[in-house]
Amino acid sequence: MIPLNPTTLPDDDNVPGNSYAYCRRLDGQLFMQTGRMIAYYPAPGGQGIRFEPLSSASLGGMVASRFSAPLYTRDWVVATGSGHLLLGDRGYDINSYDIEDGNLTLRAANLLAFDPGLELKQSIVPGFLTLVGTGKFLASSSGPVIFAEPPLRVDPQALVGWADCPSPSHHYDAGWMQGFLGGVLGLVGMQSGEERQYDFTGAGTVLLQSSERAVADPHLLRQLEGQVGLLDTPGLQQVQRTVAQQLAQRQQ
Repeated sequence: MIPLNPTTLPDDDNVPGNSYAYCRRLDGQLFMQTGRMIAYYPAPGGQGIRFEPLSSASLGGMVASRFSAPLYTRDWVVATGSGHLLLGDRGYDINSYDIEDGNLTLRAANLLAFDPGLELKQSIVPGFLTLVGTGKFLASSSGPVIFAEPPLRVDPQALVGWADCPSPSHHYDAGWMQGFLGGVLGLVGMQSGEERQYDFTGAGTVLLQSSERAVADPHLLRQLEGQVGLLDTPGLQQVQRTVAQQLAQRQQ
């Protein structure tokens, strides 16, 4: 095993022979998810790299203009300085992508980092974020990413994101929905890609991962909690029953 050497590390690519770790030469600023930094090599003669929460007073104006996703603010930092930054994400594949004067909506759990030239917005689709502008970003996936053109239907667990096309709608298999068992399971959220899909139409590109194992999303609970206050008493009671059914099922 050859140890890493900062003089031979790539400036913007996977660590040689390792698709699970990515090296990014930093000379300025980078938005990144907390907990994704593995290590860094400071640039010779430089001050190193510092990591500031988005709430930092020194970042106020820049964050306000580039980061419009309040539910995710506490989970992101800005890396500032110069050196080689090594990133990883729980053993998932990592790749870099370019956006040129476009927009791309990505599952929030898959997005690791992005250039400050891009603007981040919270998507109307729960659990997804939208990048707008020109720049680079890093994303993880469970297996290599596949690029596909609409029209197509996608297993929700395999969806990474979509670029320059309308947001998807839900499609449910009619035969499955008509079945009694399917109807009961649908109430408690037990649906697979064979019964429920995202339906993409129009022009654009859809990003898929080559595994149905979705990247774990630590933000989903927060989003659900934010919506609970909009429910009336019957709605809250229905959610309570659904949660109780899910817990009982997983404890069997």
